[in-house]
Amino acid sequence: MSTPSIFRIFIPVTDFDKAIGFYQRLFDTEGRIIHRGRQYFDCGPVIFAVIENNGTPIGDHIYFSVQNLETVFTRAKELECLEKIDLHGGPAGEIVVRPWGERSFYARDPFGNGLCFVDETTLFTGV
Repeated sequence: MSTPSIFRIFIPVTDFDKAIGFYQRLFDTEGRIIHRGRQYFDCGPVIFAVIENNGTPIGDHIYFSVQNLETVFTRAKELECLEKIDLHGGPAGEIVVRPWGERSFYARDPFGNGLCFVDETTLFTGV
C-alpha cells in the first residue's frame, strides 16, 4: 500500500490582490492565476494555493526548504512579516539554528498564516 502524497496546500486570505503581491515578492515568482480568487505557486512538488475566502488562518506554520536562506530572509524583512515572538528558545523572526539542528526563521503573512523557511542543507526529517 502506498502512502498518500501531498500535492496542494491551500492558504486562506481575505484580500486576494494584497496576498498575491505579498507572495510574489516573498517567493520571487509570479505564480499562476487559476481564476479570480485562486493563484498557484509551485513549491517543489507541492502547489502552494492562495485562495480568497473568509476563513481563519491556518493553525500552524508551513515549512519551506530554501537554497539561500539569507535572500528569503531579506525579502521577508522588507515585507515586515518576520515573527516577533520567541520560539524554541530563540527569536522566531531571526535566522537561528534550532535545537534539532535546522537553521531557519519564522514569518507570518498579512492574514495570520504562519510560514517557516529552513536552509535546505540543515533539514531535519526525523531520520
